[in-house]
Amino acid sequence: MSWRTFWRTVVGRAYPRFIGVWREKSWVVFDVFFPLLQVSAYVYIYRAIGAPPEFAGFAVLGGAMIAYWMNVLWSMASQLYWEKESGNLQLYLIAPTSRMAILLGMAVGGLTATTVRAAGVILVGALLFRIPLQVSHGALFFGVFLLTLVALYGLGMLLSSVFLLWGREAWHLSNLFMEPVYLFSGFYFPVRALGFWVALAASVIPITLGLDALRQLLYPRLMEQFRFLPVETELGILAGLAVLFIFLAHRGLRFFEDLARREGRLTLRGQ
Repeated sequence: MSWRTFWRTVVGRAYPRFIGVWREKSWVVFDVFFPLLQVSAYVYIYRAIGAPPEFAGFAVLGGAMIAYWMNVLWSMASQLYWEKESGNLQLYLIAPTSRMAILLGMAVGGLTATTVRAAGVILVGALLFRIPLQVSHGALFFGVFLLTLVALYGLGMLLSSVFLLWGREAWHLSNLFMEPVYLFSGFYFPVRALGFWVALAASVIPITLGLDALRQLLYPRLMEQFRFLPVETELGILAGLAVLFIFLAHRGLRFFEDLARREGRLTLRGQ
């Protein structure tokens, strides 16, 4: 398969999701308003106990990053299973293109709506609660953010094949992984509060390290006592996770393609 076919597949799968964001503009308002309600609860808790104003920034940043985790969980990890249920998966398998290109297109298209929601939460939250947001190293901040997304969506591609192989449990797995990640990834507080070993185990989810690094770059003075690992170390781990997840995703997709050709099924138990 040529690179031209690969990138045309990416554009083709990204286009419907990109266009869908702007067809119903009222959804953008709800995508920002409802997540902001949960963020507001944590902001008021921090203010009630007299925490430094930077802690409100922790909550707003975490609330914005939740949008990416939800997109990975519902629009990436479960996507192939939903396509199978709707009868479209066969078309993906027989298409003369890469399954990785199809998933990458879904990721790129989904990033549009997700970024609008995340940016809206940060902007409205910062203005509403007067939260200080000062990025001292803009290029490094953007690099950490981008690498976090690469690793996170690599995990989504891996989970898409795993969920497909497990069949009907995909829906339950999506629900199972949603709330615990809110806690163990430290969306609303520094993950170091959970203890070193718990935070280390939670680091298998890229957003854990990504959030910690972004907070260090936003609030370096306060994060000196709350950081989990130095930013440089977290960058190295994120890069390793990105390569690992993308490699495993490729192997996983090849596995279920071979399973389909060999046994005529796409799940481990014929579901």
